[in-house]
Amino acid sequence: MDNLSRRGLLSGAGALVAAGTLGVPAASARTLSLPTTKRFKMSATTNEFFRSKALWGPTVMQSFAFDTPNNRLFTGQLRSGTPTNSGDLTLSQLNFSGTVLGHMYLTGFGHAVSIGAEAVGSTTYIWTETDVDTANGRGRQIARFPWQDGATLTSSSVTKWKPVSNGSVFTPAVDQRYGRLGVRYSLSGGMHINVYSLAAARAGDFSTVLESFKQPALTSGIDFQGWALYGAYVYFWEGEAYPGEPDETQATSKLWCYDINAGVLVDSFLTLAGKSLTYREPEGMAVYGSTDATARLYFGFASGVVGDRRANLFYRNTLV
Repeated sequence: MDNLSRRGLLSGAGALVAAGTLGVPAASARTLSLPTTKRFKMSATTNEFFRSKALWGPTVMQSFAFDTPNNRLFTGQLRSGTPTNSGDLTLSQLNFSGTVLGHMYLTGFGHAVSIGAEAVGSTTYIWTETDVDTANGRGRQIARFPWQDGATLTSSSVTKWKPVSNGSVFTPAVDQRYGRLGVRYSLSGGMHINVYSLAAARAGDFSTVLESFKQPALTSGIDFQGWALYGAYVYFWEGEAYPGEPDETQATSKLWCYDINAGVLVDSFLTLAGKSLTYREPEGMAVYGSTDATARLYFGFASGVVGDRRANLFYRNTLV
């Protein structure tokens, strides 16, 4: 759940997109359009990955990410027992059956609306927001650090960057297959996304923006719940929590696909996946896979009762 109100962060219109370490206009920094790739079909068959799994804590899953080469899964959560806007997070590592294998604590980072995972050999590096603004509980920069089970990190102990000098509310998404990093951020006119080379970004170089665009309007009044970058497309996830089983007239959980090169939304689908879950709040989106044959677009739900929240993952694997 995003208690700040993602609606406020998505409001407004018209702004100069800034990118790079100096905050130069993105249009002047752009060097190429992204090569054409296939996209996930939003109305394809829903597949269930796991259901009703407890995370470390347990608190509501806000986001998740896969380290594809090492077959690892990580979730981002607000830390139990700390103020919502403190930016204190818990990361859980799970196996693909949903069993917790380890955890980390992040102090003063943000809300974990989106996290990323990057494999470097057998080591997983996690990308998150960091440097929390306690006025809204969101990160003012992004960070990259190696996974270390049982560790507690502070914002001052990690490598971090502010890719857009006048931006705020940063969240990352890692596209492992195509070697790119997406950065979502707020300007006065709304939310924007920049795409960078992952290799350049991990070296701290955000001077070249491969693509940059303002996030298109989704469903008015519905909470934004996650996003993912894969190839030439960005995927968005939105929806509200329900106390019980939704039907078609109640459903708000919607998947969106945005064509970066064309600059338009090209697909959407209102899903009833997991409709029997109690609470059922959409939370998190990520991609797994290193080929078209193995690629999966995952979307998550939090479920359960207060004090015993559970994680649930579903996916699409049809590319068109």
